[in-house]
Amino acid sequence: MRNVPEMTWKAKAQVDPAELKALQAQLDLDPKILTLLLQRGIKSLDQARQFFKPSLEELHDPFLMKDMDRAVDRVNRALKANEKIMIYGDYDVDGTTSVAMLANFMQGHYANFITYIPDRYREGYGVSKAGIDRAHAENASLIIALDCGIKALDKVEYAQSLGIDFIICDHHTPGPELPAAAAVLDPKRKDCSYPYKGLSGCGVGFKLAQALSLNWQIDSSECWKLLDLLALSIGADIVPMTGENRVLAYYGLEKINSDPSEGIQALLRTANQLDRRLSIGDVVFTLAPRINAAGRLAHAQQAVDLLRGTDLSLLPEIAAEIEIRNQDRKNLDRQITKEALRQIEEKLSPNAVSTVVFQEDWHKGVIGIVASRLIESHYRPTVVLTLSGDKLAGSARSVEGFDLYDALEACEDSLIQFGGHAAAAGMTLKPEQLDEFKMAFEESVKARITEEQKQARLIYDLDIDASDIDAKFYRLIQRFAPFGPENLAPLLRCRNLIDRGSRTVGDEAQHLKISVVDPDSGLCLEGIGFNLGPKLELLQSQQPVALLFHLELNVFRGQASLQLRVLDIKAESELED
Repeated sequence: MRNVPEMTWKAKAQVDPAELKALQAQLDLDPKILTLLLQRGIKSLDQARQFFKPSLEELHDPFLMKDMDRAVDRVNRALKANEKIMIYGDYDVDGTTSVAMLANFMQGHYANFITYIPDRYREGYGVSKAGIDRAHAENASLIIALDCGIKALDKVEYAQSLGIDFIICDHHTPGPELPAAAAVLDPKRKDCSYPYKGLSGCGVGFKLAQALSLNWQIDSSECWKLLDLLALSIGADIVPMTGENRVLAYYGLEKINSDPSEGIQALLRTANQLDRRLSIGDVVFTLAPRINAAGRLAHAQQAVDLLRGTDLSLLPEIAAEIEIRNQDRKNLDRQITKEALRQIEEKLSPNAVSTVVFQEDWHKGVIGIVASRLIESHYRPTVVLTLSGDKLAGSARSVEGFDLYDALEACEDSLIQFGGHAAAAGMTLKPEQLDEFKMAFEESVKARITEEQKQARLIYDLDIDASDIDAKFYRLIQRFAPFGPENLAPLLRCRNLIDRGSRTVGDEAQHLKISVVDPDSGLCLEGIGFNLGPKLELLQSQQPVALLFHLELNVFRGQASLQLRVLDIKAESELED
């Protein structure tokens, strides 16, 4: 059974009582719901209406984005001259949905295009020379790069030498110099005044489609048909669930649930999820891993073919293959995680502040997932390495608040190359550099990490009583959806509960089926706690405990009931307040 890192619990800042009273005068809702609204910066009836019922009218004019006019002009020139266009995207969910989305939009208006996804293993992330060479061989003279390209200065220059232009649609942070492309669309450009900076890569591609539809005087409904794919990218790429993203995800989920594309239907059918209403969480944990599995274990073009759905007769076969890939990915993930945990227990000092593990036969496509899994049980910055050709390839994940990129920068003498950001990164190194890198990374983390960053934290929204938990309260909380970064599902705390027969479930008894009672009201609460098996002893001690949880609906054999998705359990005696 895995370790469960001890979590620090911290309450969100108290809301201003005067603001609560003012909002209560406008909205006749439970003060706890009003508190959740105030915590999200919603202080008036009008803001609440906009929050609870997003409108497509709130979307910004795409031409507010720097270079959008140049991008539209370059596409129009391509159409007029019947140039072949390559629609190019990365191999993850954001990249594959971007390519499928723009290709589906273009299909009805201009068919002289091809799609291209780089091979994860032969070409790596982003714009590749092989992709440009393929465009040249296919006589394509314009590449529209989606979810990548903002730092591809040398690749864009190489393409120009072959007579190929680029339009870049990216959402990553630019470097000090921009590529010399025909147009560079990126709301994070310093000289871009576009009002919303948090778009996914597919979101930037959608704004291009929106601009083209305006320029071509096409009915806006053609763009709204694309929103199911866009919702996939927003959920999977963990971008902020605010502003335009929240509007787009809201309507994208509506489309997924009411009128999903043929490709998404096929994916849902093989996952046995076709007859239930999906949330953004289902997108993240059910659809996204399957789409990603194609690029992790085979080639992500398979995911594009599925999402485009141009040949309906092939969709069941493609979806079935992707389902097999996803099962293979799960098995590899489980096996490699076990082997990595064994290495940590046997070889790493318990006083280490970082984790670096290596095995030459680990599958490169899942080491990033494994790094995240290891942090669940050993909460520290983590690097997982495997052999790739004659070099070691690694994937790194960080803990909350710790700048992983900065720590790796201090180790660059022990690496061939690295890239990424504060939370996640990748790197390559020579086999003979491994021991040197392990020491350098440990020293770098030790010099930078704070005591607070060493401790896993859960920040909860508010305290509730067992008597607050009913269908009405659940329905009101669901109106805060879709959930995501900067609009997380409310995390609630309930105190002074006593066990009434909780038990472990799952392989190696790692999960908890929780059953507790509130002694004051006599109300019983049921829940599930994933990877909380080691907490059973605490519950069975019969001392009063507090739970931190999300409230969710559990549907079993057609019967729906409220349950707690428990994230942590503490004895009342451990609480500081």
